[in-house]
Amino acid sequence: MNINIDAKSSSSLMSALASPIRLQILLWLLDPRPHFPEQRDGDLVEDGVCVGFITDKIGLSQPTVSSHMKKLADAGLVTGKKFGNWMFYKPDRVRLTELGSELIAVSRATPRSRSQL
Repeated sequence: MNINIDAKSSSSLMSALASPIRLQILLWLLDPRPHFPEQRDGDLVEDGVCVGFITDKIGLSQPTVSSHMKKLADAGLVTGKKFGNWMFYKPDRVRLTELGSELIAVSRATPRSRSQL
């Protein structure tokens, strides 16, 4: 079996997703309209969700939410965009699709027998 997953970058992704708070935020960002009110600046899907809305919904302080968002962004799971004084975040659907495809490919691969080692 040839596994083509970069363990270091994948562990960063998995670490970011291991937090129930970050996972919940990412799930909301993947389908933001039912979870967040319309914004004055920017579209929820095209531009992302304002960190203030995420903060209100999750019930944590803005610095704590910003720290969680930084971890998601550093892992490549979300991208951030600044509008005035606020950051807006949206999921990086390309990276999420790549991660899903990598995991599917690995799960479907047949392990090598001892004679193939």
